[in-house]
Amino acid sequence: MMSGEKRPAPDAFGSSSQLVVKRQKSNANLNSSTVTLRPGQNGALVQAAPRTSGLAAPIMELTGHLGEVFATRFDPTAQNIASGAMDRNIMLWRTYGQSGNYGVLTGHKGAVLDLQWSRDSRTILSASVDMTLASWDSETGQRIRRHVGHEEIVNCLDISRRGQELFVSGSDDGYIGTWDPRQKGALDFLETDYPITAVALAEAGNEIYSGSIDNDIKVWDIRKKAVVYTLSGHTDTISSLQVSPDSQLLLSNSHDSTVRTWDIRPFTPSNRHIKTYDGAPLGLEKNLIRASWDPKGEMIAAGSGDRSVVVWDVKSGKLLYKLPGHKGAVNDVRFSPNEEPIIISGSSDRNIMLGELGK
Repeated sequence: MMSGEKRPAPDAFGSSSQLVVKRQKSNANLNSSTVTLRPGQNGALVQAAPRTSGLAAPIMELTGHLGEVFATRFDPTAQNIASGAMDRNIMLWRTYGQSGNYGVLTGHKGAVLDLQWSRDSRTILSASVDMTLASWDSETGQRIRRHVGHEEIVNCLDISRRGQELFVSGSDDGYIGTWDPRQKGALDFLETDYPITAVALAEAGNEIYSGSIDNDIKVWDIRKKAVVYTLSGHTDTISSLQVSPDSQLLLSNSHDSTVRTWDIRPFTPSNRHIKTYDGAPLGLEKNLIRASWDPKGEMIAAGSGDRSVVVWDVKSGKLLYKLPGHKGAVNDVRFSPNEEPIIISGSSDRNIMLGELGK
């Protein structure tokens, strides 16, 4: 499943002297076998927690960004990670082994706020404070093109999961952009009344979900360019939206310190709110903290202003994990797409944590 091959980064990424590799947390168990022994009292060997993944250590700190980390994303193969930060850079990391950081994508003139990988893992899309989106070649590190048209900060983007490859963006200018990655300009813009702080694209590509500072989630019919219905219930700015793996539910996070799920199936009765998840407070920074699904749709995770990563069981709403380790607000957290119990998180402390969930 995973390759042990470690190849040097191509020269296109610049000097490797400025890059910082992963370092294991001092309390990490460095033996990657399934069960390890450690000295107990009286010199007896006791069994440590069993390993649950193929990571080099149960938890690793990825250091190198020089500013707050706003976005962390696995590629669809789960072998690579991209991170975007206040330092305007996108950094690339290997998930497995000790190879650490292998590339830095430079060119944005403002903080990188959101990232997505293309379905074939060859392209990375980014949204920035510099009012542009960009597409990047993940093999060479070169910027393919800038996507221009927004007139304010671009907060968020999402990419289609099947059919024609499209992506959508949301900006402080109040517009939702629809884009073809092969073109510089937008295919279309939907005009709204408020800054757009979160967007998600339906799997079928026929609907866009948008969140804003008016606390509501709007569901747009792309062809009609009109709002079909509104999801109301949050009491503060919507900070993230993501469609579930089975396309039946929408996950939202908000500055009201709640994460919620909504039924987005067609012909659902008017009350679409399903569950509210508590335990991930916003904190003082008021960043656009994101929540995400695991690949089976059984768990959800959110970053938190209290410096932790919070994981819940979707159906019961039970809080499964509250993971410490960061020294600042956790702005993004994602599960590995290959169903190994691995999560990646990025924080205002400038660091990224890559770790496995215990049994």
